[in-house]
Amino acid sequence: MAGVIQTTVRRSMPASLLLRVRHRSPGLASCLVGGALAAGLGLAVFTVLVTLLWVSSPYPDSGPGGALHIAASLWLLAHGAELVRVDTLSGAPAPMGVLPLLLVALPVWLLHRAARDTAEGGARADARLVPGRTAWAGVVLGYLAVAAPAALYAAGGALRPSWTGTVTCVPLVAVVAAGAGVWTAYGRPSGPLEQVLGAVLPRGVRHLVLGPDGRPGVAARAAAAATVLVAGGAVLLTVSLGLHAGETRRAFGRLTEGWSGWAAVLLLCVTLLPNAAVWAAAYALGPGFLLGAGASVTPLGAQAAPLLPPFPLLAAVPDPGAGTALHGAVAALPLTAGVVVGWFVGRGAVTGKGQFGVWAAGRTAGAAAFAAGLSGVLLALLAGLAGGPLGTAALARFGPVWWQVGLATAAWLGLTAAATALTVRAWRLRRTHGRGDRRHGPGRAGRAGRAARAGRAGRVVAPPRPARRMPRPRRGWFGGRKPGRNAAPVAEDEPYLLLDHDADDGDHDGLGNTPGAPGLPDPFPSDDALSPTAHNSRAGRRYPEDAERPGFKEA
Repeated sequence: MAGVIQTTVRRSMPASLLLRVRHRSPGLASCLVGGALAAGLGLAVFTVLVTLLWVSSPYPDSGPGGALHIAASLWLLAHGAELVRVDTLSGAPAPMGVLPLLLVALPVWLLHRAARDTAEGGARADARLVPGRTAWAGVVLGYLAVAAPAALYAAGGALRPSWTGTVTCVPLVAVVAAGAGVWTAYGRPSGPLEQVLGAVLPRGVRHLVLGPDGRPGVAARAAAAATVLVAGGAVLLTVSLGLHAGETRRAFGRLTEGWSGWAAVLLLCVTLLPNAAVWAAAYALGPGFLLGAGASVTPLGAQAAPLLPPFPLLAAVPDPGAGTALHGAVAALPLTAGVVVGWFVGRGAVTGKGQFGVWAAGRTAGAAAFAAGLSGVLLALLAGLAGGPLGTAALARFGPVWWQVGLATAAWLGLTAAATALTVRAWRLRRTHGRGDRRHGPGRAGRAGRAARAGRAGRVVAPPRPARRMPRPRRGWFGGRKPGRNAAPVAEDEPYLLLDHDADDGDHDGLGNTPGAPGLPDPFPSDDALSPTAHNSRAGRRYPEDAERPGFKEA
């Protein structure tokens, strides 16, 4: 035993790398499988539906291969890819770009569910979370690994996808939906949203979208008026279909015969109901929609459309001719949506909580206008998705024009919301002052009670002024600050503090916030300014970097 030399067993570098990959591969592999399974389930749903309709059809015009090609093409259409029909009478390819919005819900839900489940690491409660980037990348790659062969297979059918839309829309839907799923698995943290908002919005309006506590801001909650517009559009659609019930019923019989054909048309109408609701909302806003090139339908009048098939949903379109007072009554819908926006903003302007109590009137009106702009962006996006071409020449454009709908939404809601928000703000201020007067009693009336009595006596009492703002520091031509300017404190009427990710900048919300400004504590005191109590409290927290200092002793 004396001649035995003990040595340390060392793994070679390739073996160590293989072991590291082996330990990491299960997480990535499960994410890849989850993404592929989500794509496979979506394809299976479309395949089953198309196959059932093909089997039940009394006069099928293609074999099983044609049905499978159509199923793959419809699955790609659900991601936003435009389809092209090549077997037309003229011989020229005809695009079919109207996306049924209800179809989008299936792939988005499957991707979201797959990313959330894979990021959570399994069904066990004590399972560790998979790293977010690994889960996101694995689900997206697994999904696209199934989508690529499906697109190649669908390209051989009579109804084939457009390669531009396929390459753009399918990865975009996968990236966004999978990212939302991973974000949900991690508890919906506000950090990623703050980074996105910091890149696209000015600092003075970020808090209107995302509050400092991570919850949706006032403008984000007020942008729910887009839901009011779409829901109102659905109501208008229902009323119009009821008024044209006979024509709607006859359209089924003129399109097809037999229960299988009626079921197919009914299924198509159901998937297009969200599109029709958006069209009705655009009609109520004023721009209306197009039924072909040059055939617009607005509350002021409807032009004669080209020869269209007797589709049931088209029975709700107003008859050609000038508009009447009944058509003009649809203006109540955008007015109602504007009141909803103003109500949310007016309530948020007088919270009565926190350090900053009441917004100024200008800030309230600005927040209402910003919320109306957000609603306009949402409606413009929906209008762009709800329309598209159904052919060439006269059929090249169907649906609302997205930019017209966005501008009309912002104009309608901006004016109505600003007036409503200021009214709600004044009403809530009056209620707050009234409660303060009753709380202090007749002998000890507060400022609100004295102001009310002075108003009854006929004297004009000026409202309390907010804190005076110091001159704002000017920036130089190349981003530097000009010397000789002091930073200004934040006024008392500011509704929110700065976001956490902006804490390392010297200018918050467009106002200076340098250490030592009057009314604000120094957010980053130096070590010399710390008191012994602060040093002791810091030591009590046992920071690792403190333990490395020479002479450090734990309290």
